[in-house]
This record gives sequence, C-alpha cells and structure tokens, in this order.
Amino acid sequence: MKKLSVFSLLVALAIPAYATEIDTQNTSVETENITEQIEPQKSETTKSETAFPHGIQIGVGLSATSGLNGFVGYANKDFDSFWAKHFGVRFDFASTKPVKSLINNGIDSIMGNDGIDIGDNLTINDGKIDAQHYAALVDFYPFGNTWMLGGWRITGGYAFGDMNMMANIAGALDGPTGYYEFELGDTKYAYDGNSVSGTAELDWKYRGPYIGTGFDIGLFAGFKIYVDAGVVFTNKSAELSLDIPTDNLKQLNGSNWVAVDVPELDNVIEETLADAQSELDDLKFYPMVKMGFMYRF
Repeated sequence: MKKLSVFSLLVALAIPAYATEIDTQNTSVETENITEQIEPQKSETTKSETAFPHGIQIGVGLSATSGLNGFVGYANKDFDSFWAKHFGVRFDFASTKPVKSLINNGIDSIMGNDGIDIGDNLTINDGKIDAQHYAALVDFYPFGNTWMLGGWRITGGYAFGDMNMMANIAGALDGPTGYYEFELGDTKYAYDGNSVSGTAELDWKYRGPYIGTGFDIGLFAGFKIYVDAGVVFTNKSAELSLDIPTDNLKQLNGSNWVAVDVPELDNVIEETLADAQSELDDLKFYPMVKMGFMYRF
C-alpha cells in the first residue's frame, strides 16, 4: 500500500505538468497562425496609406499666346475610387519674358528688312509682344487609365492674364522735300518733310472661366508629351490705341496748312479707332494653345 501511494502521488504531480506543456505548445501554434493572418492586413493598410503621393506632375512647354508655359499638379489613375482616378488638378502659368529674345527674333524674321506694307506708303517695321497668364485647372479623364484613350482630358477652371502687342508704323516718300500727307476722319494732316511715324498698340487684360481639352502621350519612365487648347471666356475685350507724334505736324484748314490742333487730333484718333474697337468688342474669348514635356512621379 505504501509503494502504491507513492506511485499514485508521482502520477498525480506529473500529469498536470505534462498537460500544461501541451497547452503551451498549442497556444504558440495558435499565436503563429493569428500572426500570419494579421500581417498581410498590415501590409495592405500600409500600401493604401502610401499610395496618395504618387501622381504629382510637372510640365514645361511653350504657349502660342503667352510664351514659356509651365504647370504643377496632381493626377493619380491608380486609385480604386472611380472619381479619384478620373480627376486631376493643375496650377498653370506662362510668361513671354524668359523667351523674349526668341519672340523678337521671330518677329524680325517676319518683318524682314523692308517691314510689312500696309498701304499708303506705310509699313510696320518693328513690333513686340508681351504676355502672361495664370490659371487654376481641373482635369477630367473620361477613360481613366485605359490604354491610349486614358491620356485624353477635358479641362475647366479659371484664368487671368494680359497680352500687349505694339507695332511701329513708318512711311517715307521719294522726291524733293515737302509734305507727307495722310487723312484721319475728314481731316487732312501732313508732316514737314518726307517721312511719318506712329505707334499702334493692342492691350488685352482678361479674366474668366476657362474650358478646353488636351492629352498627354507617355514616352518612358514617367515622361510625357502634353498638348492643351482652349479659350478663356471674358467680358473684357482688347483695347486699341494709336499714337501719332505731333512734332512738325500740320493740318489743312480750308486751303492753308496750319499747326495741328492737338485736342482736335486726339478726338479724331478716338473716332477713327471706334469702328475697329466695336469689332474687337464682339470677341469675348481669349485663345490658349500650349504644348511641351511633362513628368509624372
């Protein structure tokens, strides 16, 4: 009986310890399984959180109406959301100042050595263009990231800027020194000598909603070619002005040439420009055409 009691006591002590060891092993296995299930979820969460920065884009190009063009923006076509993958935003800006010499060379080549003949022995022998614009734009990509069609976009937004065009007008007559005559309104004017000069200017300060279209074509490693074309709908039209030097200028008073009446000349110029201005007032949109290279991170 004593030996049996000792054996029974050992068995009673050993069984709980063995059971505890089994439970510990089972708990470890269950913990590993739970960890394996949780880890992929953490990875997916991290991927979703870090997806947003992709899609930042920058572009540099040339604008036919405002010079050197650039933009910064954001568009990510990898989003799961329909709206997020179809929309993008841009801040667009342009100026002729960085490419002023290029523009002037182009104008000089068009003018040539003799200028542009506009009749009545008058020519435009010099000209310049200064322009700039700024715009906040929203792009809608109807086809999302669909191959080929995914680069087409419809763009809307708000733009403002100005364009100034100036031309020097000059004329000369061959022969003996006399009067260079011209007519404004119903009045005849003349310069002492055989030459005349003046300056015509067009100034357009515009602002209003912009609507247009465009596309970007992928090249490699995020580099693309972009093209944009659209118009700014504005309630302000371009304004014309004409400057005529009054030194040595005379006007015909009946049958005699007398010194020019400057206030009267200003009124005549204003009336002469009124007809041309009325036609410009019908133009309520400012065109924009841009193209260049862009990179999307």
